[in-house]
Amino acid sequence: MDFERRAAEIAAQTELLQATANGADLATRIAACPDWSLGQLLNHVGAGHRYAEAIVRTRAFQAPADDYLRNPGHEVRPSSWLTDGAEALATTLREAGPDAEVWTPVPAGAPRAAFYARRFLHETAMHRADVTLALGQSFALDGDIAHDTLDEWLELGSLPVMFDYFPERRALQGPGHTIHLTPTDHAASWTVDLSGDLPAWHPGAIENPAVTVEAPLTDLLLIIYARVPATTAKLTGDTAFLDTWLSLVSFG
Repeated sequence: MDFERRAAEIAAQTELLQATANGADLATRIAACPDWSLGQLLNHVGAGHRYAEAIVRTRAFQAPADDYLRNPGHEVRPSSWLTDGAEALATTLREAGPDAEVWTPVPAGAPRAAFYARRFLHETAMHRADVTLALGQSFALDGDIAHDTLDEWLELGSLPVMFDYFPERRALQGPGHTIHLTPTDHAASWTVDLSGDLPAWHPGAIENPAVTVEAPLTDLLLIIYARVPATTAKLTGDTAFLDTWLSLVSFG
């Protein structure tokens, strides 16, 4: 997916999120964020868009305060507040362009605005999943977005700096520790390779992986983001290792 599409999809996914949440009880608990209500999650998403927009607009080169992201309040805002924030972020990204130099929270290539287009598209889409599932509805996501979201998740999770943030993940590295993620409805597949000193991944299959996970692409995404249990997929091989991996690598 290119930069322009990602920027546009931030706004599009936010519109879908708002449409899903319209009329729902804002006190509904969100299973993926068990300390938050629906109202708090919506505030978190909207605050995140404004956080990223300010970084890109001001060309920030250090981390802004983010307490309001981590501790969203219960304030009830008009529905336009959420979509306005997404549109502002999309507009600012387009005006800046993908190569605008800004601070980013991880060393994922050069610190550029492109990071925020990708990250906040996926952040918005996954929180839309949270709301959809909390309200007992079926979540659907375009295949190209789901593909890009899974790619990004693997890329970020394989950064060596993750060992600094999550030293417990070192325990996942070991001989033969490989996981094959294979969608049943998409041509792509992925291999997570934890057999070396550092986590790695690559597109495609590997011979004799320790465990294989087969499910529709969106379901695979929900599994690795810990939104639904792995038992919703077809599992082959060392499922105990898979469970350990999933328990240590979830984020978002």
